[in-house]
Amino acid sequence: MATRTDAGATDVEAGLANGHADKKVDLALHLQHSVALVLDYGSQYTQLIGRRIREAGVYSMLKPSDATLDDMKSVDPKVIILSGGPESVHLPGAPRLPAGFLEWVAEAKIPVLGICYGMQLLMQELDGTIESNDGEYGRMDITVGDEKKQAVASVLFGYTSGGAREKVWMSHGDEVVKLPAGFSVVATSDQGSIVGVEDAARKLFGLQYHPEVAHSERGRELLRHFLFDVAGVAADWRMEDVLKEEMDKVAKVVGPEEHVICALSGGVDSTVAATLVHKVLGDRLHCVFVDNGLLRYKEAERVMQTFKDKLHLPVTFVDDTETMMATLKGVVDPEQKRKAIGAGFIRVFDDFAKKLEQQHGAKPRFLVQGTLYPDVIESCPPPGAAKAKGKSHTIKSHHNVGGLPKDLQFTLIEPLRELFKDEVRALGRLPEMGISTDFVGRHPFPGPGLAVRVIGDVTVGDHLTILREVDEIFINFLKEKDLYNEIWQAFAVFMDVRSVGVQGDQRTHSNAVALRAVTSSDGMTADWYGFKPEHLREVSARICNRVAAVNRVVYDITSKPPGTIEWE
Repeated sequence: MATRTDAGATDVEAGLANGHADKKVDLALHLQHSVALVLDYGSQYTQLIGRRIREAGVYSMLKPSDATLDDMKSVDPKVIILSGGPESVHLPGAPRLPAGFLEWVAEAKIPVLGICYGMQLLMQELDGTIESNDGEYGRMDITVGDEKKQAVASVLFGYTSGGAREKVWMSHGDEVVKLPAGFSVVATSDQGSIVGVEDAARKLFGLQYHPEVAHSERGRELLRHFLFDVAGVAADWRMEDVLKEEMDKVAKVVGPEEHVICALSGGVDSTVAATLVHKVLGDRLHCVFVDNGLLRYKEAERVMQTFKDKLHLPVTFVDDTETMMATLKGVVDPEQKRKAIGAGFIRVFDDFAKKLEQQHGAKPRFLVQGTLYPDVIESCPPPGAAKAKGKSHTIKSHHNVGGLPKDLQFTLIEPLRELFKDEVRALGRLPEMGISTDFVGRHPFPGPGLAVRVIGDVTVGDHLTILREVDEIFINFLKEKDLYNEIWQAFAVFMDVRSVGVQGDQRTHSNAVALRAVTSSDGMTADWYGFKPEHLREVSARICNRVAAVNRVVYDITSKPPGTIEWE
């Protein structure tokens, strides 16, 4: 979980973890940017709200629904959005606004937009009436106007004309039936529900639908209108500025003579993080690339060659395959795999630090990692989530967040910790970073490697070898057909399932593998990629013909949610 710094920012905000920082420097990005604060009430779309705001050029910060009023005030938000959530405002223990919230936003003149549950909560807190009914779900038509669908002058819908109709995405059981004093209806659904309300004088607004979801056809336009025209927020979130700010962070935290270790995985995230830190520290950065036996086909030699020839980063190669395989023998639980692998990485880094201590006279105290915002969100539920029904829960421990040992001896430097994946790519593409476009466009690869793509014990038989061969064929096929860049992430999964087949007129009892390809903008939500049937037919035949141990190929058509992108 996030620890606190003296300045009131969590380590999620500051880019430091585990409370090891001994320099009292507030590193939070909210000090340099206008902040749109998003309070998370447990909606699956909360992170998407944050992404939409950042796409508009505004820095969004997510905080849990039980954040204190002082915590909110500390980031000086220019606008606040209350997210949706699975709760009903009628249930005991349902999330509430903190005492004094409405008085504070009124005095500070901070515009507030409640979405779905957030709208219902806002209405209830102001003595409106909420009732439970059959609800509205999925795509719905709404009309901008009052209860009689008559045109009204609306501040929230100022980007369109009264009486206009829009298709939006609904997901609610409760609905507002009586407005608080001062509010007016500015949009209704075809079923008669109130879906848009406002009290423009107090800068309080509500939407019953989800403007952040792509299915709401003018949702992004509404959010931009709210941010810039209604709230007057400055669009000052640019990757060029973020690069400078993150470099300044590193310079403030790391002493002028201290040395730093960087955990390089060969992926985009850790490489962008390493390049950024290297620009600040030069030869005081010592990168280590670990082959723990869980890498893709010829990944180690390919990555090391790239680091040497194209990125010019100082990298030490460590082969930890034998130790890691012994550690993972018999481990089948996905969470235990992740934690064991995370501990294994730290063990290697600690040994590496001791060798550097012998060379430089002092053991490095800092470890650089390419942790991203989605890693933090999925690994760290909001405070109280374990005991509050309906709030966000830990989805999986990422090896560089929830998988780290509690007695970690390093202070983490995580310059990408507040960024989404597409923002990291944008950062990596900046000319001053010097990273090739092809490398920045590589598909994400999980920190635990192939361990989460082999179902069950990864040390059994030749499961890893089979998976590597299948994955290599699949990725090369995508590149050959010019599909690789259309896809966010693609890989193969060893299913630990044997099936009967016929090959060469003989009965076989061989392995089944799954192929997974998804499209996404940030990894928080994803849709399965719609291959042409002939492409699936061709790649399936190619795999079965070239990998003797495989006689069945299936394609995963699960979106996120309900599934995650990786199988484990």
